[in-house]
Parts: sequence; structure tokens; C-alpha cells
Amino acid sequence: MWSNILEAFFLTWQEFVFILVSVVLSILIGAVIAVIYKITHKGMNYEPSFITTLVALSPIVTMVMLLIQGNLVLSLGLVGSLSIIRFRTPIKDTRDMVFLFWSIAAGLGCGTNNWTMTLIFTILIAILMCVLYLIKYGSSKHKDFVLVVSGTRPFQFQPLRELLKNSNIKSQIRTQEVQDDQWEIIYELKAANVKQGMVESLIDEINNLEGVNKVSMLAPQLALPM
Repeated sequence: MWSNILEAFFLTWQEFVFILVSVVLSILIGAVIAVIYKITHKGMNYEPSFITTLVALSPIVTMVMLLIQGNLVLSLGLVGSLSIIRFRTPIKDTRDMVFLFWSIAAGLGCGTNNWTMTLIFTILIAILMCVLYLIKYGSSKHKDFVLVVSGTRPFQFQPLRELLKNSNIKSQIRTQEVQDDQWEIIYELKAANVKQGMVESLIDEINNLEGVNKVSMLAPQLALPM
């Protein structure tokens, strides 16, 4: 019965098994890539749609490779189709591009019957990404902050400068604005060793200065990617 059904679709049993294994394997590898991405992701949150993309992209590429199978006409048609499509989604993190290319490569491998090589490379790359994440490779030894202080005049800026200097934090003024009796100053801070409670203590000390109404501390590195 199955043979008759396959013959109706111009497929042999061997071709059907090859297609089934290729697609299922690409889906599994895409799921593994998505899991590795979630484990090694840095930042407060990631887009759920990107996880779906990683899982779906690999079998889609596999399907494309199975459809082409050395057919020159289909290859040219694929190139023409891709030239029409414009990808306008911005890449917030360069790691996202790495995982996208990984998923595409896995789909290419599964679609060209290179199953063993694809599995080996997937395992090696997964180990590499986990090791780089665990050793925090490429992360800076210091932490950057943006300090925003605002208040009303009169205000003596010298106590604020001395307070930042005594806190062993490198500071540099980014902007300073004064309008009527209101003022605002923004510092770029660079701290080598940030101990627990250090930031809160610094904010309290600045807030206790006479003339200060508001103190804000931002950590730009924690804002990527949202």
C-alpha cells in the first residue's frame, strides 16, 4: 500500500526515507541550536520569535536543497526569488547572526546527505559556544555606567567631583546643562571592581549632597539585547 502511495508521488521507498530522515534530523539539530542559544544568551531577555526562527530555518533550508538536487533551473529560480526578498529585521547582537548561519549550515548539511558530518560539527560548535559562555570570553573586566545627576541651583560641583574621585571610579563628563535654576550633569563611569552595594552606596552619597534632587545610574551593557 505504501509503495503505491509513494509511486503516486513519483517517489521510491528509499527516496522517501532519505527525505524523512533529512527533515527530521534538521528539525532536531535546529532545536538543539535554539537550546544552546537560550543557554548562552547574555542580556535580560531574548525574542521568542528568534527561537522559532532557529528551529524552523534548518528544515526550510533542507527542503530547498532537496528540491534543487543539482537542478540548474531551480537553482537560478531560487537565486531570483532571494533577490526579491528584502530582510529588514535588524540584528541586535552579532551572536544572533552566528546562530542563524549555524542553522543554515545545518540545513545545508542535512539536505545534501552529509548527516554524519553535520552531527559532528553541530556537537563541536555547541561545545565551543558553551565553553566561550562559561569562561566569559570577550567580556570586559570593567563595568561601564552612566550617571545622571540633576537638581536646583545653587549647587557646588566640586563636592560631586571629589566624591567620584574618592570612590576609585574613573569618571568623565558627557554633558552638562544649566537652565534657569535647574541643572543636569551626565557622567560616564568605568569601574574595575564593583562590589556588592557599591553602586547603591554611591547613589545615596550623591543624593545627600545639597542641591541634588535626582540621581540615576544606568548600566548600558545590561540593555543588550532586549
